[in-house]
Amino acid sequence: MTTDPPVRLARPEDAAEIAAMSRDLIERGLPWTWRPERVLKAIRHPETNVAVARVDDELAAFGIMEYLETDAYLALLAVAPSRQRTGLGTEIVGWLEASAIAAGARRIRVEARRDNVPARNFYNELGYHEVAIRRGRYSDGVDGVVLEKWLRGAGEG
Repeated sequence: MTTDPPVRLARPEDAAEIAAMSRDLIERGLPWTWRPERVLKAIRHPETNVAVARVDDELAAFGIMEYLETDAYLALLAVAPSRQRTGLGTEIVGWLEASAIAAGARRIRVEARRDNVPARNFYNELGYHEVAIRRGRYSDGVDGVVLEKWLRGAGEG
């Protein structure tokens, strides 16, 4: 019987692997901005959750959620290629959404590259709706698509 790996908060020792996965999967072909120091800062920041899932002691997926006043922003989400389409991305997002509700967030926003149709479809399947286009958002000139999801249970005690 196979079970999903547990999702947990990242630890400082996860920072280098998270940064490498971001560089290889999210920032490929772009300037590398989520270096280990920045990831470590996010792990330690009181208004940010960095969630990870490990399989066989290897990083399988991660997500970084930043909290603003009543909104949360899903800054990064990545799943190792060998673990994609296994439900792990959905598991990480669900964990982060539950954390956002607990933190009092009413809405989550995320941005995907306009040319990243699989990511946009993934978020749409999870109840996120495309609400804006950010023209030329990325350094290579590709537009960004802003998606958002209003959270049920937000602010309920």
